[in-house]
Amino acid sequence: MKKKILITVKTYPHIDAFEESVCTAGIAESGEWVRIYPIPFRSLNDPKRYKKYQWIELELKKSKKDSRAESFSPVNMEKVHLGEVLGTDGGSWKRRKETVLKKVYTKIGDLTCRSERKNLSLAVFKPTKIKNFYVEQVSRDWPKEKVEEFRNQFRLFSNQKNPFESLKKLPYKFYYEFEDSVGTVSKLSIIDWELGALFWKQLESKGNEEKALDDVKKKYFDDFTKNKDLYFFLGTTKRNHFTARNPYMIIGVFYPKKESYVGDLFERGV
Repeated sequence: MKKKILITVKTYPHIDAFEESVCTAGIAESGEWVRIYPIPFRSLNDPKRYKKYQWIELELKKSKKDSRAESFSPVNMEKVHLGEVLGTDGGSWKRRKETVLKKVYTKIGDLTCRSERKNLSLAVFKPTKIKNFYVEQVSRDWPKEKVEEFRNQFRLFSNQKNPFESLKKLPYKFYYEFEDSVGTVSKLSIIDWELGALFWKQLESKGNEEKALDDVKKKYFDDFTKNKDLYFFLGTTKRNHFTARNPYMIIGVFYPKKESYVGDLFERGV
């Protein structure tokens, strides 16, 4: 089936079956969420590398390995058609919001209840209050057993690209702690590609991990909570979708400027 989708989510790349993959999600022209996986994004030819908030059109098939309703696999990424990019000017933000905010959840319990989760693994969520932003240090190296397994499996193929060498592993995990509209407190990890890219960019600029982490927090906590109308794109993992009490992660953030009153005029932030 062919679908036209506004891309809203690109997660940080990870190694899956010895290939570098990105989980992409977006909202179809018809209004439903669509997850597209796997996509070897950095291996795509430049003309096929879609941007966030870009309309794309491609052939999809229902994933045979993933029973979640929104999960599809690309038939041929080389045949993807890249369309309009909704930028950051005032009119484009308005059009982004018109597409993204059609269905917004404000209570985490509405998402985690089993009746809703049966057919829902992607959603837009509006936190009532951001309580904190956490950073947790994790291993800097890919699991040794995975690296060794790759070497043993592909040692006969000298031209086989080693994904563990070409993809930098993030040495930190990031979390938001927040309240929903009825006061329920949750702490969810953030796996947005933008956040990982920001960390590496600031590390290269500042040459110091502590300063790079400070810059990440300044944007994701200080700026977003003070100046932005913050929403989360939530997604479940295939492994935890039907089993975990709360299987969601923050797979992306949506952050138009806060709306404000100026005199008697209602001014929308751009």
